[in-house]
Amino acid sequence: MIRRKSKNIGLLFFCLTTVFSFGQEKFTISGTLKDAGNGEDLIGASISVEELKTGTTTNVYGFYSLTIPEGSYTLSFSYIGYETIKKEVVLDQDLKFDLELNVTSTQLSEVVISAEQTDQNVRSTQMSVNKIDVKEAQAIPVIFGEQDVIKTITLLPGIKSSEGGGGFFIRGGSADQNLILLDEAPVYNASHLLGFFSVFNSDAIKDLSVYKGHIPAQYGGRASSVLDIKMKDGNSKKFNASGGVGLISSRLTLEAPIVKDKGSFIVSGRRTYLDLFLNLSKNEDLKNSILYFYDLNLKANYKLSDKDRLYVSGYFGRDKFGFSDVFGFDWGNTTTTLRWNHLFNDKLFLNTTALFSDYNYVVEIGGSDEKNDGFKITSSIQDISLKEDFTYFLNTSNTIKFGLSAAYHTFLPGEIAPEANSGINRAELQDKYALDGAVYLANDMKLSESFNMNLGLRYSYFAQVGPGDIFSYDTSGEIVDVQTYSDFELVKSYGGLEPRIGLTYTLDEQSSVKASYGRNRQYLHLISNSSTGTPIDLWIPSSNNVRPQIADQYATGYYRNFKDDGYESSLEIYYKNMLNQIDYKTGANLVFNENVESQLLFGRGYSYGAEFYLKKNVGQLNGWISYTWSKTEREFDDIDHGDPYPANWDRTHDMTLVGIYELNKKWTFSGTFVFRTGNAVTYPVGKYEAEGQIVNLYSGRNNDRYPDYHRLDLGITKKFRSTDKFESSLNLSVYNVYGRKNPFSITFREAEGDPSRTEAVKIALFSVIPSLTYNFKFK
Repeated sequence: MIRRKSKNIGLLFFCLTTVFSFGQEKFTISGTLKDAGNGEDLIGASISVEELKTGTTTNVYGFYSLTIPEGSYTLSFSYIGYETIKKEVVLDQDLKFDLELNVTSTQLSEVVISAEQTDQNVRSTQMSVNKIDVKEAQAIPVIFGEQDVIKTITLLPGIKSSEGGGGFFIRGGSADQNLILLDEAPVYNASHLLGFFSVFNSDAIKDLSVYKGHIPAQYGGRASSVLDIKMKDGNSKKFNASGGVGLISSRLTLEAPIVKDKGSFIVSGRRTYLDLFLNLSKNEDLKNSILYFYDLNLKANYKLSDKDRLYVSGYFGRDKFGFSDVFGFDWGNTTTTLRWNHLFNDKLFLNTTALFSDYNYVVEIGGSDEKNDGFKITSSIQDISLKEDFTYFLNTSNTIKFGLSAAYHTFLPGEIAPEANSGINRAELQDKYALDGAVYLANDMKLSESFNMNLGLRYSYFAQVGPGDIFSYDTSGEIVDVQTYSDFELVKSYGGLEPRIGLTYTLDEQSSVKASYGRNRQYLHLISNSSTGTPIDLWIPSSNNVRPQIADQYATGYYRNFKDDGYESSLEIYYKNMLNQIDYKTGANLVFNENVESQLLFGRGYSYGAEFYLKKNVGQLNGWISYTWSKTEREFDDIDHGDPYPANWDRTHDMTLVGIYELNKKWTFSGTFVFRTGNAVTYPVGKYEAEGQIVNLYSGRNNDRYPDYHRLDLGITKKFRSTDKFESSLNLSVYNVYGRKNPFSITFREAEGDPSRTEAVKIALFSVIPSLTYNFKFK
């Protein structure tokens, strides 16, 4: 059995590195493609050889490499929305072309909203991935007028959101099963104002990709998806400033060269000022309260040589909420990324990355300056990690990626720090520590003119380490053993292979079929009383009591474009099997509990569904329609006698319509309509009396549903006269135009005057919300 397994692994690695090229001498064409206006790298730009009908695309740093036989060729360098450059070359030696593309002076009928080459959805070996054009996101009406890429991705098929919650759910996975990266650094809580905004300022973002399935081998650590967000590098040509002033927030972005065409920086910040409105209140408690968030994005890069480039970026954000001197709550993220790009030669590219990430929150109860009788509760999670990612452009048929990573996690579950007169004793839950690492190898290969394949293999390892007292529990949650471990002493380790494969068969110039399989392991887990995630949620590592979550996803799809790629469509079907899923015992105590692992239950889950997507990329009217039919269930031996039950975020139907209409160069209209099945919820089916108290009776977990959710948002943008130095616009958006009272929660209580009768109480967060924002840009 072992010998057969070794042969299979060996065969896989052989396939990963197979070379499908023989014959005459070959040479390499390489270089970078940039935006001629601001010097930003163009990600996914196309380089094609017309005579060979082959080509490649630029990586996330704008670099490309193409190896072809010697000869005379016409090279085409293109990117959506930019003018194409063509070059006639005689290839008898290696060549290098560093080019800058100019934005196309499009006519109104040629407006394009696609964020990638128009036929990449058909030809790419990648499936179950969506890329968002930030400019497109800025046209979509959203709550409070604050443009938000997270809200935009929830309008895509297979991605579900929850109003008033910071989490999102992809193909049946829970909120913590999404890996969120900002310039490669993990972000553990991506929400501001309890989920009404995300931490990602659209003005600072260059590129966003969300992988719902067939996650590339370089990513790992989460069971469901990856949201990879990259910040702008800054304008390396000239100084410019842009921003916006809204009813509740303002933002400002500054970009400039450090040395023209050699280095640049960007600083982007925003802040809400809801607290200013509180100061206008006649209520003294409200007048002394605070409610705002701020965030700051910083990034700089410098070209050390033709083969070396250095980047440093950071994000700093915080929410602050306080009600007089009674209650205070603040939370925030800090991330730092240091990257070094090195080009060994025209085929081998290296990206070395050092990362730091910190998420923490502070809850303050009481504690006025006069009484000095309050206390604070704090908690955090910190990561320090290092990554080495190589890309080897072997030839036009094989692009090989390989690398390794290592991380050290520190978990601070909670600490109570009382003030002098509080009468409360200091308390601290012991910190937890873990190490993890991974190696990976992948090959994107072209087997024939019609058949492409992407093979990936990842091995991940995770270890819970000391110091600390480590508890073991029996099935009832009672402590059966305690052992003490010293610094970095191994407590428990896990590991395993994570194979990924994607297949693409091109039927003709405009259509293809794809299939994929991928296994993902998740070693960090979110413990929460809410299905959508809150700022005071607790992250814990896999341990002697908690096994890693494992997800196997199978998907297949049909992709077809119409009218010269002006329309693109897809139909994907998926099935996902999830092991070691986490739920909670009835009445579980999850808050400030040293033995929180004893409150957990472990079972399995599965999800399956179909996703339909139709997008119009060109013309005055563009946008998309998405529809998802899905089912997500879980099974736990200690819940409902082991019978399957719907997950809280299970929704049978989820449909979105998005339209953007550019009437002329001055006026743009947009609209979004959302309809989805209500969330699964547990309603009481009766009540009984126990010890003089009326108690609700429940028949099963998530045995009912909220009413269906639907909402219409509309927006209008007026562009003012634009000059070579300045441009501006005014945006009016209306969220929930017809005032639908979608339920945020439904609770039950005794009817006034008749204790024998029970009545439901619905809480809706929003009715109609208009917003007005003035945007500007100094060029």
